[in-house]
Amino acid sequence: MTRRPMAPQIPLNGPRFNEFIQSPKVRVIDQDGENLGVMYTREAMEQAQSVGLDLVEVSPNADPPVAKFLDVGKFKYEAQKKANLARKSQKTQEIKEIKMRPNIDDHDYDTKMKAIHKFIGEGDKVKVTLRFRGRELSHGQLGMQLLQRVQGDTAEIAKIESYPRMEGRQMLMVIAPK
Repeated sequence: MTRRPMAPQIPLNGPRFNEFIQSPKVRVIDQDGENLGVMYTREAMEQAQSVGLDLVEVSPNADPPVAKFLDVGKFKYEAQKKANLARKSQKTQEIKEIKMRPNIDDHDYDTKMKAIHKFIGEGDKVKVTLRFRGRELSHGQLGMQLLQRVQGDTAEIAKIESYPRMEGRQMLMVIAPK
């Protein structure tokens, strides 16, 4: 039993090249960057093959599309490297959490503030959680005063993303770098 020959696979990702270019005419740029003008796709493909390169569509949305004489494999490799470099240099913003109690001592408060300044300096958001236990819950104004103090101490380096709110037995506030 013989198999029928497979049709060439249409590239799903990456630029269209050679016979996959659907436009009848393209603006052609040769390997040296010279503009050869608008010509038929077949004619441009033949010229590219005579130089030993592929005709690659670099700007498909232009009118007419722009195609260049390139090596497809090398072009895809360079694009992949560029994408990986962009992904590597991208900074993801995390949410760090600082937990306090409403009757926190001054030294403990200063230690927590150092941590908040460090997190914001690194570009992360900070979620300040104030835990109430027992009868402390009836003194919600103490927690609000403490969170306003935190807000005042970080005003020059951070902005309030989520204002203080109660969730059960804890009060939450989120601050983000300016």
